Amino acid sequence: MSTGKVVQVIGPVVDVEFSLDDKLPSINTALNIKESDEKTLVVEVALNLGYGVVRTIAMDGTDGLRRGMEVENTEASISVPVGKETLGRVFNVLGETIDGGPEFGSDAKRWPIHREAPNYDELNPSTEILETGIKVIDLLEPYIRGGKVGLFGGAGVGKPFLFKS
Repeated sequence: MSTGKVVQVIGPVVDVEFSLDDKLPSINTALNIKESDEKTLVVEVALNLGYGVVRTIAMDGTDGLRRGMEVENTEASISVPVGKETLGRVFNVLGETIDGGPEFGSDAKRWPIHREAPNYDELNPSTEILETGIKVIDLLEPYIRGGKVGLFGGAGVGKPFLFKS
């Protein structure tokens, strides 16, 4: 794994320089910046600036980062846990639980956050109606189970109430 160093920090944007002899990390690659013994900041490559410098986006706060800090190329993109154990759980973009529940094990199935969409023939189209229990919605605007739901309306008409019901 190649290593680089921080050359500029502007808010959540961190520029990292690698040796011209090393292979530059590709777009969407995760890089680790070790801030202390117990804290590592993950940044994701967003842009190749040229001359061995890449522009990254931090996945957490950049307070305390300094020029010259060592950066490790993971040579992989950020991945998150998938499967039945993630149902009903809340986790951040790095796949770390933030709901107070147990952490996902190292054996949990993980998928990269940047991946190709499934082919159309791999999808399982469904026309099953999601019953909301609100007769007016079910009659005038039925929702398909598994689809995206968008509800537009003016201010103060009770949109949150419909979703909380």
